[in-house]
Amino acid sequence: MAMTVTFKNSILDYGAALITHIGLVDETGTELSGGGYARQPITWTSASNGVVRPVSDLSFSIPASTTVSGWRGYTALSGGTNYGAASLTQETFSGQGEYILLASGTGISASDV
Repeated sequence: MAMTVTFKNSILDYGAALITHIGLVDETGTELSGGGYARQPITWTSASNGVVRPVSDLSFSIPASTTVSGWRGYTALSGGTNYGAASLTQETFSGQGEYILLASGTGISASDV
């Protein structure tokens, strides 16, 4: 018997609550650093139809000569547990810049857990 959407939503809500910060990674999977970069605190929507998303877009300061390739969910501003996440369309910054992680395109689905 398959899990109901309600049960999947409950699992997603529980898991998302563990992720308190979002960080960005480069093409090697290494978290960015320097240039004013910092993980951003995250607030999640309640899961709906097997998907949970950030409540709002997140803005990151990106150091020069950096390629953004993905985002990860963490349990803390620094250190903490890395719960993994997803790839993004790569964007390379020759100079320091700003990356906006769009809430509408970011999320965790029931198929991810």
